[in-house]
Amino acid sequence: MKIAFVTLGCKLNYAETSTYERQFVKAGLEVVPWKEAADLYLVNTCTVTETSNAKSRNEIRKLHRINPEARIIVTGCYAQMKPEEVRGIEGVWKVFGSAGKATLVEDCLSELGLPVEGEVPKVADSGSVFGAYSSGERTRSFLKVQDGCDNFCAYCTVPYARGRSRSVPLCEAVRMAQEIASQGVREIVITGVNTGDYGRGSLAGESFLDLLKALNGVEGIERYRISSIEPNLLTEETIDWIASGTKFQPHFHIPLQTGSDALLSRMGRKYSCAEFASKLEYIRKRFEHPGAPKVFFGLDVMVGLPGETEELFETTRSFLEKIRPAFIHIFPYSKRPGTPAAEMEGQVSAEEKARRVKVLEELCARLHSEFEQAHKGMKLKVLFESSVKGGMMSGYSQNYIRVSRPADSDLFGKIVEIEY
Repeated sequence: MKIAFVTLGCKLNYAETSTYERQFVKAGLEVVPWKEAADLYLVNTCTVTETSNAKSRNEIRKLHRINPEARIIVTGCYAQMKPEEVRGIEGVWKVFGSAGKATLVEDCLSELGLPVEGEVPKVADSGSVFGAYSSGERTRSFLKVQDGCDNFCAYCTVPYARGRSRSVPLCEAVRMAQEIASQGVREIVITGVNTGDYGRGSLAGESFLDLLKALNGVEGIERYRISSIEPNLLTEETIDWIASGTKFQPHFHIPLQTGSDALLSRMGRKYSCAEFASKLEYIRKRFEHPGAPKVFFGLDVMVGLPGETEELFETTRSFLEKIRPAFIHIFPYSKRPGTPAAEMEGQVSAEEKARRVKVLEELCARLHSEFEQAHKGMKLKVLFESSVKGGMMSGYSQNYIRVSRPADSDLFGKIVEIEY
């Protein structure tokens, strides 16, 4: 029996899809590209915007056209938020929301009459937490340690799509990291919906810092990165420990969303601009050493939030100029039915949001270029990937600068010090 996979949305979805794939393979199914006529298709969907919903529907219909006889399994956030809508799409066989992820493979194999006992490993499941990690890359894996969110920001549907905050047990996270290391992967990116909230509700009293310390001891893994962490959850104690000489890299992805205190408050964010700037400054000082690379900060910023006047947008742009991140992930606000922000006054037109995105894209390009230029002539440690394009290989430095060199297979999957 042949199966193909389609993944939409975030790195969490990619980690989950990889885990489903490994389980189906262990049960004897053959994985083929999604463009081929498979017997089963699994679509892991996204619902972060209405465009995401539409793309999920289109992908399902596309697969049905490729093989009208195929059974299509749909999971992910769109499946959680609109299960009946998904079931109504021709070709859909099974729909799994958040609570069904841990038993998805077992349920499908059982209904197909395929062997389950002894064939498919049990998925990590603690309070419906689906522990997962991505595979397929020789150098890097995304390890999901947390799911859900309790913040209920005014613009966001994630708590509805992913549920309340909960975590994979620390021992299970370590076991998955060891499994990743056994596959020759050298770098792990720790990921979750609200990663810094790790340990909430844990009966063992496990904290985010406990997790980092435990993972740091896994043999074979040489680097860790934290995919995204809320500024108020990145404590000074955690920063001090990371900067003390651990495997965790000087690379932080932190959601800002807006550089306006008025909008931060209106959207239910839990920090001020002053607190955000202070946190970045503290991190920079802790990692500041002669000849050391600068800390890479990637920030999420949303433009066109309800009530974002031209003046408030300029406040955000100016704030970004002041704190100087290395990269800005820019998103136009998308109205999501059922969220408080969708009913707020001061909605911004699509044309104006597009203009503001362009302004910040130009700012991002300049800041990113200046960040890279500041490292010219500096020694950087680069983990080279095995993919080759035009005779060149590439990889990322410890502070996430992409470096290219003529391909050398002896360096694939290895950390090499080079002059940038």
